[in-house]
Amino acid sequence: MSDLFEAAGLTPHAPGPLADRLRPQALDEVVGQDHLLGPEGPIGRMAAARRLSSMILWGPPGTGKTTIARLLAKAAGYEFMSLSAVFSGVADLKKAFEQARARRMAGQSTLLFVDEIHRFNRAQQDGFLPFVEEGIVTLVGATTENPSFELNGALLSRSQVFVLRRLDEAALEQLLAKAETFEERPLPLDAAAREALIAMADGDGRYLLTLAETLFNIGASKPMTPAELGQVLQKRSPAYDKNREEHYNLISALHKSVRGSDPDAALYWLARMLAGGEDPLFLARRLVRMAVEDIGLADPMAVVLANAAKDTYDFLGSPEGELALAQTVVHLASAPKSNAVYVAYKGAMKAARETGSLTPPKHILNAPTKLMKGLGYGKDYAYDHDAEGGFSGQNYFPDEMERRRFYQPKGEGREGPIKERLDRWAAIRAERNGK
Repeated sequence: MSDLFEAAGLTPHAPGPLADRLRPQALDEVVGQDHLLGPEGPIGRMAAARRLSSMILWGPPGTGKTTIARLLAKAAGYEFMSLSAVFSGVADLKKAFEQARARRMAGQSTLLFVDEIHRFNRAQQDGFLPFVEEGIVTLVGATTENPSFELNGALLSRSQVFVLRRLDEAALEQLLAKAETFEERPLPLDAAAREALIAMADGDGRYLLTLAETLFNIGASKPMTPAELGQVLQKRSPAYDKNREEHYNLISALHKSVRGSDPDAALYWLARMLAGGEDPLFLARRLVRMAVEDIGLADPMAVVLANAAKDTYDFLGSPEGELALAQTVVHLASAPKSNAVYVAYKGAMKAARETGSLTPPKHILNAPTKLMKGLGYGKDYAYDHDAEGGFSGQNYFPDEMERRRFYQPKGEGREGPIKERLDRWAAIRAERNGK
């Protein structure tokens, strides 16, 4: 632990943060990651065998990535080196690799821990490859971002990616119990306030211990209620980055909840995004997309209402305008669903690319000149309004192209009568064309 105090400019006897004082001393003391660290977990097996592979630890803040790397090196008998991609450059990397090479020549293995590894650019990430391949270092990278998007494929192919879980209530409660044992006193909270404190941490163990330390320092004379706790501690904003993966995860959850006709789940994800600071107009645009992609002609008014919600938000602003978005989410989730137009459009685009520049059949071409009439433009065209039932059944595809059926309504909502009408016209067309 002395290196931690020295890095912070403290003596080993100076009081450090509670989170550091409670830092686990062995892998089996880490809470909430048994799927990785337990006897049957992949990292637990590596530690037991004292043979480590390069890996990427991916998980939200406060889940123990740095601690795991440090304890893994200790358990396997490796020298531990730590770099932060935020503060380190090429010179720091070269120095680390030189030191690791010297250790290897002396028979000592090195675990190089790189925090926030996704912050290194592509060229810097490539710089790790030869040293990992030669076994100069065993790389353990830590990231809060999706490695698939942020790390080089070459680096990923030489590493295993392990996903650390957000700490659940049981794990956070375990941390609070450890803190109380260490401090030799209970937190000054009643049962409801204790639950509220755990909720404030939002799965972040380090943040929970920071909150607990504040409460220990206050030294309240009697247990606090949730209302009193709220006066002392401020709940931080949910973890949400409008430009990162969490943004796309939540909008995907909202879209799929609407598609799955679950208005309650859809409202929850809408609220999560709004609480995280998402731009309401971004959400309004996505609602319009849902209306045309997943509801379509099963409820033609859906897209009208989605656009109206956007206009309403523009007119009212926040916070009143968000109610229009909520109303639209409930409408879309409750509406009948059909992606028939979406599928038909994709099919038509595919056919358009495949068939190139085929011309329309001559009978549906206008003939404003004598030459064009002489070439057969407009010949035998049947005016549908004059045909029986207002339907002529003529061919409107290019002569060189077989008739294709792109739009196939599913019969939900307003598409029910559309399906009946199209089926009737298809039968008439087949009869008139002898097919």
